[in-house]
Amino acid sequence: MPGMVLFGRRWAIASDDLVFPGLFELCLRVLWWIGTLTLYLRHRRKLDCAGGVLLSSYLIVLIVLLAVIICTLSAIVYVSMKGTICNPGPRKSMSKLLYLRLALFLPEMVWASLGAAWIADSFQCDKIVVSGIIATVVISWIIIGSTVVTIVVVFDPLGGKAARHSSAGPSALDHPESSQFFSGLKTAASSVWETRIKLLCCCVGQDDQARVAFSSAADLFSAYFADTDLVPSDLAAGLTLLHQQQDSIKNNQEPEEVVSHSPGSSQEDDLDAELENCRHYMHFAAAAYGWPLYIYRNPFTGLCRIGGDCCRSRTTEFDMVGGDQLNCHLGSILQTTGLQHRDFIHISFHNEVYELPFLVALDHKKECVVVAVRGTMSLQDILTDLSAESETLDIGCEVQDCSAHKGISQAARYLYRRLVNDGILSQAFSIAPEYRLVIVGHSLGAGAAALLAIMLRSVYPLLRCYAFSPPRGLLSKSLYEYSKNFTVSLVLGKDVIPRLSVTNMEDLKKRILRVIAHCNKPKYKILLHGCWYELFGGNPDDLPTELDGGNHQDLAQPLLGEQSLLTHRSPAYSFSSDSPLESPTKYPPLYPPGRIIHLEEEGPSGRCSCYTAQYTAKWSHESEFSKILIGPKMLTDHMPDILMKALDRVVSDRAVCISCPAPRGSNVDVV
Repeated sequence: MPGMVLFGRRWAIASDDLVFPGLFELCLRVLWWIGTLTLYLRHRRKLDCAGGVLLSSYLIVLIVLLAVIICTLSAIVYVSMKGTICNPGPRKSMSKLLYLRLALFLPEMVWASLGAAWIADSFQCDKIVVSGIIATVVISWIIIGSTVVTIVVVFDPLGGKAARHSSAGPSALDHPESSQFFSGLKTAASSVWETRIKLLCCCVGQDDQARVAFSSAADLFSAYFADTDLVPSDLAAGLTLLHQQQDSIKNNQEPEEVVSHSPGSSQEDDLDAELENCRHYMHFAAAAYGWPLYIYRNPFTGLCRIGGDCCRSRTTEFDMVGGDQLNCHLGSILQTTGLQHRDFIHISFHNEVYELPFLVALDHKKECVVVAVRGTMSLQDILTDLSAESETLDIGCEVQDCSAHKGISQAARYLYRRLVNDGILSQAFSIAPEYRLVIVGHSLGAGAAALLAIMLRSVYPLLRCYAFSPPRGLLSKSLYEYSKNFTVSLVLGKDVIPRLSVTNMEDLKKRILRVIAHCNKPKYKILLHGCWYELFGGNPDDLPTELDGGNHQDLAQPLLGEQSLLTHRSPAYSFSSDSPLESPTKYPPLYPPGRIIHLEEEGPSGRCSCYTAQYTAKWSHESEFSKILIGPKMLTDHMPDILMKALDRVVSDRAVCISCPAPRGSNVDVV
């Protein structure tokens, strides 16, 4: 539900968010009250010392004050449990209870200060009594300090404007001044988000590229959250409900028939060859991450294996620039790829906004020059990811609508300048002129690799690109079709990144609002049930929602009693369709690169780390990744080490059928 309005401004917390923090403080206060009462009853006769009367008065008043606070907290927890996310009516008394609770902090602060002063003059009293009172004073100030921190966390810088809009009511939406108000609110929101991002990325330089990235990320966040009035716990509850809903639909309905768009049945024959290529080149994509990923993959032996290279001063025959601990990076790269020092042409760990680390090596086994681009691993890379506007690529070919993700296309241009203008590729092909070019990358590096391949296609017509877990919001439809000729993407399970785009995020927001609007259980029950379901599983049909008889058209602007989930009526917002939302012109629909191999998990998804997943490989169409799937593996399936293990397992399992007749008519070269 929308954030509460207190002291004339909106806060980033709802009236049904106080169950768990209220119960925590209530338990603490009850234990504190019992301890203080026990201390007073057992040791009151020892308070006949100097200052003992003041200490006795302190304990008596504290016991009474704690009893009043306990009663207030009990009422807050009870009221917060009532109603549902979209039915705040039963919680209308919450604001008065919070005003009372905040007012009780004043006497508590005064009494804690007096207790600290009195105890300083009463050290002649019994040590147990003095120690107990010191403990009560310390606890008082800890709780007061925690409350101040909580207030800072839930403070909404735009709360004053949001509260004025909320009090105006739904009729204000059609007022002539409404558009002007929302325009000002959007500008203020962009400024607030930019300030937040700068604080989080304070260690990032303040050059022109960084300032552009700050502005782009702020515009993205402000545009995404501009038309909703939800608090973070609402999003958590919505994601929990969506996960259970997805599992319920999967269990109870026949899977939707997906129309295959593959060129022909020969692609199935190519699958084994391309999987083998993917397994081979994934080692280069992982090597581009340097020593951190290698140590993560080999926590017990990794440091021993590369420790010698970290301490060794070596004169290399190739360029190695950027960053610290380059020798550690070199040791991990050699261990991961299995190549020799002489096989590398250039290694760069220079990393800025729109500038990614990469390496260039000669792969004699496949007879190719490999360019591997590193994925997201720094704040600079995250800013590159968040520059999600669309911009036009100049690729010198007859492809209409050559638009792509702005941040990743800028990174690809940087790589192009380094490889072509600085002569790195020329140097590589002067050593091995008969070799072909292969460009690989993982995550952000996969997107940059795919765009770089498009840029270099006219110069190197035989190049191939292998994009591991690439972002969905990368290419226009035309470039997506064009990239199928030379790019293969690999996606593991429910990995969120190949499904992540502004269009899909808008669709996710719409689905969250819909499932919240149909919720018929209190939020705390949803979160408790969701935590249990994520950890231990359960029956997904036991959904705390009521979807039967629901009319989606009636929820074009879902009402929450007196307030709305939407701050204003978004032109793209509609509950009448399940298709992804049409994004604004600034964020048109974008697609993943190339043909897509999907490693799909067989059977139910395991929740235990000891669970060994089994995967099947198949060619998939981009439409199968048009919705974000919620689940415990949506993040872990993106990790490069998990992807490498899954690839090894799939290729090994398919190799068991080596006695089967070899596929004929394969039109894909193993490079």
